[in-house]
Amino acid sequence: MKLKLDLHDIYNRGAEIDRALQDIIDEAVAKKAKLVEIIPGKGSGQLKKRVLRFLDQKEVKALYHRVEKDSDNFGRIFVHFRWK
Repeated sequence: MKLKLDLHDIYNRGAEIDRALQDIIDEAVAKKAKLVEIIPGKGSGQLKKRVLRFLDQKEVKALYHRVEKDSDNFGRIFVHFRWK
């Protein structure tokens, strides 16, 4: 199962971005999804940095296996989960 979060619509609303990120991570854990695709878009890179900072928080980092930055598309991040 793959979940997808596109942040284009809320790129300039900080609290909503954090809420959307938390919601998609919670949904991935609840559904035991293997992959979450987050699309911050290309832009200046600030939104991507914000997403990566969110994912780097200790309590969030404990929930997933690894983060992959798409080498073909700068505006896309993959969060991989490993379930036993």
